[in-house]
Amino acid sequence: MGGSWSGRRVLVTGATGLVGSWLVPALLERGAFVAGLVRDHDPQRELVRSGMIRNIAVVTGALEDFRVVERAVVEHDVDTIIHLGAQAIVGTALASPLPTFESNVMGTVHVLEAARRRADRVRAVVVASSDKAYGDSETLPYTEAMPPLGRHPYDVSKSCADLISVAYHRTYGLPVVVARCGNIYGGGDLNWSRIVPGAVRSLYFGQRPEIRSDGTFIRDYVYVRDAVDAYLSMAEMADRDGVCGEAFNFGPQRPFTVLEVVERLSRLMGRDDLPPKILGTAKGEIREQYLCSDKARARLGWAPAWSLDDGLKETAAWYRAYLEHGA
Repeated sequence: MGGSWSGRRVLVTGATGLVGSWLVPALLERGAFVAGLVRDHDPQRELVRSGMIRNIAVVTGALEDFRVVERAVVEHDVDTIIHLGAQAIVGTALASPLPTFESNVMGTVHVLEAARRRADRVRAVVVASSDKAYGDSETLPYTEAMPPLGRHPYDVSKSCADLISVAYHRTYGLPVVVARCGNIYGGGDLNWSRIVPGAVRSLYFGQRPEIRSDGTFIRDYVYVRDAVDAYLSMAEMADRDGVCGEAFNFGPQRPFTVLEVVERLSRLMGRDDLPPKILGTAKGEIREQYLCSDKARARLGWAPAWSLDDGLKETAAWYRAYLEHGA
């Protein structure tokens, strides 16, 4: 398929989410036609606030409704699907597993089935997974050779979606590629329960940021611009041997503790006087997880372009502007 996006017709599920709000403008800049599947209209979402949503075809509906997904694929004659849509909050999955499974598992089935029925047209399906799909492992970093073994609801939903994606490739020849990213952060994420937006907002208002864990949990932190580059690379190369039907890890090759991330944010925002509150209330979360991205580097030519400090600096600036306007 090559790297040219001019004339390509792309469906982005979860288009108004964090990654979607950065991915959609990148696709438009490259000349692609974009249709976005959006469940709820939220005026605070960055794709809406920026007005960029006016430049795409919007399909309103839920991933759980196959008819909606199929209509988006058929009526907009898409040749590429980037499936970002999901219930993405670990705590929400723990409290409400059924809708999480319906969205993350059956929603993925619906996307893949709609693509299978248009196999003559659809040439690339990128499925956004997560490092959580691997589950809790004593062997780190995670490599793509390790099986998806989630244990808690959110993790299991991602493990299942990954297995189903591979099944559609191996059984029907669907050109699926699976992306397993670490924790993606960046401006536009309004899920304040997440560590980066929550900490930035607390520091902005002169409050001590809260850490739900004990602060020692280890994670990869991937800046959203690097994640967008990863998804674009996968879609561009989805028809190649060694890429089609494969899963790829995307991480910075340097994990950090939650406490380290919050301390860096405090320093960048000039609020070292506000030490975090350690709550120690987190449940159903994996203590240590980080990824090996050698496969993505070798086969996709992907490597993170943003350091943690640079990504956090730009992210903090985005939230400062957002909060200064009274949002």
